[in-house]
Amino acid sequence: MSDAEEVELGFELGERSVAFDLHEEIYPKAAVYGAAYLFVDRAWLFLTRPGDGQIRVRLRSREAASSQDLIGLAGEFANELLNQVMRMQISASTASLREYTLARAFFGGEARVSIDALLAELDAEELDDDPLEIEVPWDTAGGPGA
Repeated sequence: MSDAEEVELGFELGERSVAFDLHEEIYPKAAVYGAAYLFVDRAWLFLTRPGDGQIRVRLRSREAASSQDLIGLAGEFANELLNQVMRMQISASTASLREYTLARAFFGGEARVSIDALLAELDAEELDDDPLEIEVPWDTAGGPGA
């Protein structure tokens, strides 16, 4: 890649690092954190704020890396960043459906009936003799409250 292409992509190469600026209106801070989290095992990450609404990401390779390796690392981070933004958008667009499903699971009539049936079954069950002679202290004669 030529220097002109590198400038056009908007990142700066250092000795073992690559850095680029992101705009929060395009890449929310939560998406940047999500992408950064997935790279902590491959590179040291440094996040700074060069200006209002901007996040500067600097990835420093944990091992010796060529310029091509650093460009590849920046590209992989950019792809993961887009993945995180898309996940956030899908999460936001399906939030009401998830809330409805959870409410239905917790407060729906059918689930309540099954819980009541299980509790009734437990109440009706007779406890067998204890073959290991492990008894609850308050069930023994002479225990507390006897």
